[in-house]
Amino acid sequence: MSKTVIEFKNVSKIYKLYKNDKMRLLSVFTKKIPYKEKKAVDNVSFKIEQGESVAIFGKNGAGKSTILKIITGVAYATKGDVNVDGRVSALLELTSGFDPEFTGRENIYLKGQLSGLRDEEIKELEETIVDFAEIGEYIDQPVRTYSSGMKARLGFAVNVNINPEILIVDEALSVGDVSFKNKCIEKVNEIIHKDNVTLLFVTHATGTAQEFCKRGIVMKNGKIIYDDDIDAAIEVYDKSIRKKKA
Repeated sequence: MSKTVIEFKNVSKIYKLYKNDKMRLLSVFTKKIPYKEKKAVDNVSFKIEQGESVAIFGKNGAGKSTILKIITGVAYATKGDVNVDGRVSALLELTSGFDPEFTGRENIYLKGQLSGLRDEEIKELEETIVDFAEIGEYIDQPVRTYSSGMKARLGFAVNVNINPEILIVDEALSVGDVSFKNKCIEKVNEIIHKDNVTLLFVTHATGTAQEFCKRGIVMKNGKIIYDDDIDAAIEVYDKSIRKKKA
């Protein structure tokens, strides 16, 4: 019997939009500050089983990124129940969690600890991560000296090598040059084809999604409008784009 690793039950996320940062700050001290509500996710329910590879499609503002933030604990649902069972590695903002004053090697340990790994486990993975990142002697330099591309390479290298049980990818496969991008794609393929790793892939690149996923979820205005076979999901998504352009 398959195990459910991600489950949303009637989940909604409502953001409060204030006129400016000053009004937002004042709202901490008083409830009288006016605001508008934006329902980013609207009564969404779905289950993802262990070992599934699922793509999420939708135009900007459809609610995709909010769902990822809820799964990773960056944001919390306003209503509904969320259950996530497993070590999550999220290829979202690849450099989040880095300390700019730490060296690349020190940040490997920092990110590993934030992911729940013990130092002994990180040490076993350290050289694999260093080799994958391909940033040479910069690995022992402060991250503040890195280019944005080097930071992204190191972030990707850490996230794909910490033995995730749930891997979340949000357009992160465009990291670096063509050679490194192909290496990233091969690594993601390797991860999801072993040990029942679950993949959640948010993208506009339908061709890439077909390479990895058998199931597709299409979102519109914070709601799920389709959830089933990947090819049919892509067709629904493509039609929604053409309809918008028309």
